Amino acid sequence: MAEAKTLDPGDTVRVTLVKPRHGDVEYVCRVVFDDGTHVVVRGIWAEPTDRNLGFARFEPGDVFTEHYWRDRWYSVKEVRGASGELKGWYCDVTRPARVEDGELVSEDLDLDLWVSADRTTVLRLDEDEFSQRGLDERDPSAAAQARRALDELAELAVDGFERIAV
Repeated sequence: MAEAKTLDPGDTVRVTLVKPRHGDVEYVCRVVFDDGTHVVVRGIWAEPTDRNLGFARFEPGDVFTEHYWRDRWYSVKEVRGASGELKGWYCDVTRPARVEDGELVSEDLDLDLWVSADRTTVLRLDEDEFSQRGLDERDPSAAAQARRALDELAELAVDGFERIAV
């Protein structure tokens, strides 16, 4: 098996979130860390306006430190306001990330987890979208992996994701 191509800290990388139901999302981040398995990138909220999710508001200037793995079925995004205050963590259940031609690719599987900065709020999100996607019928193994990933994220949330820190 070929060794994974790593990204160099300090370089920029295009992150592509593959979202079959809603259209892909692409943005540029700076590489913080890549050991061949765990990739960390950091970037500024790229949208020109706020996005109010009800439980959190993402705003221009927010800083996202995003953790991806080539061997795990999720990503973890730490969200901080422009002044540095921790807002919380937004986690996506995904297929393992890939690095292709200097691009970081993550395929979203519709299950998400939000954890507030004080960890008093842990929300499992979009379970209805996940069910509607039909992954249980088309790829039962991937559906089971996705559910296990959501449970693992909930466990990691207990200590504020300290076990994933670089």
